[in-house]
Amino acid sequence: MAERDTFMRSAHDLGLAAWFGGALMGAVGLNGAAKEEGVTEVGTARIASAGWGRWAPLGALAAATHLVGGAGVFAANRDRVRHQSGVGASTVAKTLLTGAALTATAYTRVLGKKVDLATSDKQDQETAEAIPGTTDQARRQLALAQWAVPALTAGLVVLNAVQGEQQRPAEQARGWARNALDAIVPGRTA
Repeated sequence: MAERDTFMRSAHDLGLAAWFGGALMGAVGLNGAAKEEGVTEVGTARIASAGWGRWAPLGALAAATHLVGGAGVFAANRDRVRHQSGVGASTVAKTLLTGAALTATAYTRVLGKKVDLATSDKQDQETAEAIPGTTDQARRQLALAQWAVPALTAGLVVLNAVQGEQQRPAEQARGWARNALDAIVPGRTA
């Protein structure tokens, strides 16, 4: 590649790093500390909710930064995505995994808000009841969903590594050659 995309790559990678790291730290550190220091179930929920609430704007910014950077990296590499064998498939996989990670992130926020509201004052408890499901269900689902976000974003880190390897000159040459051969010999399996 003749041109450099340092800004977009940095936004892409730093956004993902913050999204993954924040989710993992929250699931391990914040939730663990809340369990140790919360004394009661309500106290534990309040501590965890306060920490996750403080992280939420930064987590959203991290995910958005990753998305903007990803769009820029995709735009810069669109010819490779279209023509280099294997790059399109890894891009589709990465797009689907990003969608799953975004969905899991949003879902944890909804569940976390329900738990937060249910452990707050009476008015907030009524608002929490407007969110479908019981508070106990939300707590159980939240415990799983908060682990889904770092797992899915870790998958994105792995796909970044795959795509980095696909940019090696030898890989690019093989990928372009396979794609050209497929165009010349229809029905050929790679």
